[in-house]
Amino acid sequence: MSEEIRVRIAPSPSGYLHVGTARTAIFNWLYARHNKGTFLVRIEDTDIARSDADLIQPILDALKWLGIDWDEEPYYQSQRLDRYRQYVDKLLESGHAYRCFCTPEELEEKRKKAMAEKKPLQYDRTCLNRSESEIKSLLDKNAPFAVRLKIPDGETTFHDIVLGDITKQNSEIEDLIICRRDGRAVYNMAVVVDDYEMSITDVIRGNDHISNTFKQIHIYQGLGWRLPRFAHIPLVLRPDKKKVSKRLGDKDVAEYGEEGILPEAMFNFLCLLGWSPKDDREYLPPDQLVEIFNLENVNASNPIFNEKKLIALNAEYIRNLPDYKLAEMIAPKLVIAGYTTKYWLETRWEFLLKLVALLKERSRKITDFVDMSGYFFHSEFEYDKKAVKKRFKPDTAGQLKQLADKFEKVENFRKEKLEVVLNDLAEHLGIERAELIHPARLAVTGTAGGPGLFDILEMIGKREVISRIKRAVDYIDKLGG
Repeated sequence: MSEEIRVRIAPSPSGYLHVGTARTAIFNWLYARHNKGTFLVRIEDTDIARSDADLIQPILDALKWLGIDWDEEPYYQSQRLDRYRQYVDKLLESGHAYRCFCTPEELEEKRKKAMAEKKPLQYDRTCLNRSESEIKSLLDKNAPFAVRLKIPDGETTFHDIVLGDITKQNSEIEDLIICRRDGRAVYNMAVVVDDYEMSITDVIRGNDHISNTFKQIHIYQGLGWRLPRFAHIPLVLRPDKKKVSKRLGDKDVAEYGEEGILPEAMFNFLCLLGWSPKDDREYLPPDQLVEIFNLENVNASNPIFNEKKLIALNAEYIRNLPDYKLAEMIAPKLVIAGYTTKYWLETRWEFLLKLVALLKERSRKITDFVDMSGYFFHSEFEYDKKAVKKRFKPDTAGQLKQLADKFEKVENFRKEKLEVVLNDLAEHLGIERAELIHPARLAVTGTAGGPGLFDILEMIGKREVISRIKRAVDYIDKLGG
């Protein structure tokens, strides 16, 4: 493309950044970066009743967490209120808009009448048909008025990069209010002015905005401005087929990070909701996506947000991360969980790296490392009740006691040596090795599953392993008593 691409994301601070808005931001960001263009952020905070200034920074932080950066300082609609009125006046002067003196009560009556007569709920143009003298008289009396856009006859067609040509009869478009009685511009007016003054070339947003696009086109045309290109992308749906939304309480993007989802995995996953590289690849880090992203590969149908797929993709990202990076992420979480201290980890970094390597293949979220590692740091755990019934039999205590005695004599407490010791004891006792492995695991970890037993034993160390086995022996004896 010869012109510089300029796109934007325009969240409103009426809630946190949910996955639908985040996905729209990702598409805009990728489009800009792929075309070496400019990506902007505009905070649409003119709705005083719904906006919360305290939510602006969390929205920006969530974008940063996803790896989305912007090229200019964020724009704030609330700081641009004086920009809109001059363009409203231009539309009035050119005859593309007119004053509407109808009171809210009168408009409500018109709405009720239209519903009763089963007519379209559109303004009946009462004020468009007022005489000049009538309008002057009302203005002289300082009668409050809104400003409505005059929709011309005919039809409107625009080309959508995703959906192709879309046409609508103008008779289906109401003469929309572009400026309220209090002088504040409404959403559609503000958006057009902002996009024009920010030199936005491409408007990429959810397909629920198509009706707004038709209205905005008439504002552009009334002001004599060139239209941007439009791309209406599919909405992200919940499993119940409803649109993901703040109103329905859908999670903030940042919550997924707190729950152990990596930002690169979330970025990758959201990009694949409604877009495809046209091959079987699903693991696509952001740098690869920048290279191959295009709007032509956006699917028109609305995708379902499947959290299981997100977690599966996150597991793949975890497996591909270097152990030291995972260790850096996990260390503070272990401290917060109360398992250890920052100083302890700093002086035993090799231990943490081994722990990461041991749990990496089993972890689907970063928080899984914490959830699965408690017994590596402390022995104050309870035994899994189901496992106790299955693994702690009356004769298990004696077998475990003999295993502890054998381990006591091992000088080089390494997994290879420990496996030989256990195998030899199982053979001596005339039992399957599993009949020792499972009780030993339960004795040392309190759980029935996890990494390989001998890796665990080596990590925990000789003194602690023997202590825990003896504790289990006492526990089993008490069960029998």
